[in-house]
Amino acid sequence: MMRTRPLKVALLGCGVVGSEVARIMTTHADDLAARVGAPVELAGIAVRRPGRVRDGVPEELITTDAMALVKRGDIDVVIEVIGGIEPARGLITTAFEHGASVVSANKALLAEEGAALHAAAEQRGTDLYYEAAVAGAIPLVRPLRESMAGDKVNRVLGIVNGTTNFILDKMDTSGAGYSEALDEATALGYAEADPTADVEGFDAAAKAAILAGIAFHTRVTIDDVHREGITEVTAADIASAKRMGCTVKLLAICERAADGRSVTARVHPAMIPLSHPLASVREAYNAVFIEADAAGQLMFYGPGAGGSPTASAVLGDLVAVCRNKVNEATGPGESAYTQLPVSPMGEVVTRYHISLDVADKSGVLAQVATVFAEHGVSIDTVRQQGKDGEASLVVVTHRAPDAALSATVEALRRLHTVRGVASIMRVEGE
Repeated sequence: MMRTRPLKVALLGCGVVGSEVARIMTTHADDLAARVGAPVELAGIAVRRPGRVRDGVPEELITTDAMALVKRGDIDVVIEVIGGIEPARGLITTAFEHGASVVSANKALLAEEGAALHAAAEQRGTDLYYEAAVAGAIPLVRPLRESMAGDKVNRVLGIVNGTTNFILDKMDTSGAGYSEALDEATALGYAEADPTADVEGFDAAAKAAILAGIAFHTRVTIDDVHREGITEVTAADIASAKRMGCTVKLLAICERAADGRSVTARVHPAMIPLSHPLASVREAYNAVFIEADAAGQLMFYGPGAGGSPTASAVLGDLVAVCRNKVNEATGPGESAYTQLPVSPMGEVVTRYHISLDVADKSGVLAQVATVFAEHGVSIDTVRQQGKDGEASLVVVTHRAPDAALSATVEALRRLHTVRGVASIMRVEGE
């Protein structure tokens, strides 16, 4: 039997995602009610600029006083899609204090304050759901938090930012340089006017922190994530990757140490073999590859951003939270029982692809090999080309601690026969 009293929802933010959430809630109200077991009513929409035209959004629901909306007392669920740290944090904690559950798409806030928000929700017996915070429409949080709750996840490897994937894909397929590819991404609406959060890896790092925390049942914040962006990736790097049978992707990598005593979380560009499933992820799409003891290897793929895909994830969480309200229950909260430390990047074991500009004379290769040996880094392959007194030397290493590889590169810079380090990139996915 369906409950007659409606569940009331407050929507904070009505931009690209919020307006799509409002539209679907309005046009699909009967379907949502049938799935939840009670009517779901949009009770108010808080915005910063009330004068904007918002197609399909009921004007009578618009307010500029977000705090008053969440304090109303009759609100059952608050959907937060405004982003940023404040005022989102204050609004969400106030919602919990007034008994409302929260659905959020705010990756930055969750990566910084996830533990405190989970604690506030638990204290008030409410829910905090955030599927839309990680990869748009791709279901990742719920599979990790619920479907794989009985398994042991060892690694999460993914492309979690559509803007950077579009740029790198265009550099790979068309031969464009970074600036050209960024201009195209901006023209098509894939990149913001200020693309820093995307191209410098901040967006992906926030998502990596969230995924690592859920996958390894430990607390990981954005400050724990090693971060490098794609602004230094060149056409020469892309060409080198092709010669190795690889492509370049910005990867979020979360790993459990082999001894199980620590975890790592990092975001950086890397070469991956064309045979790896992530290599075929094109344009602005996202994909995440998960490795677990019992399930083995799983891959989740789809659009990682945009109004409709992100709204889909928000509404999926809304249905789950509303069902919990109807049943007077709550869903899974934070699971951080392992309390594993997060190791620094220097302890991560990786492979390097290093391109050197060197003098074209005898003995150079021996000098370079000696530097690698002195730092305990084993060389896998070497390729050398020379002409008119100048040469390039491309070295691919075996796996070694990242700190040893970094020290090796610094020592190479001091060799008088090394004119410069043209590029350095990690090799993953093998």
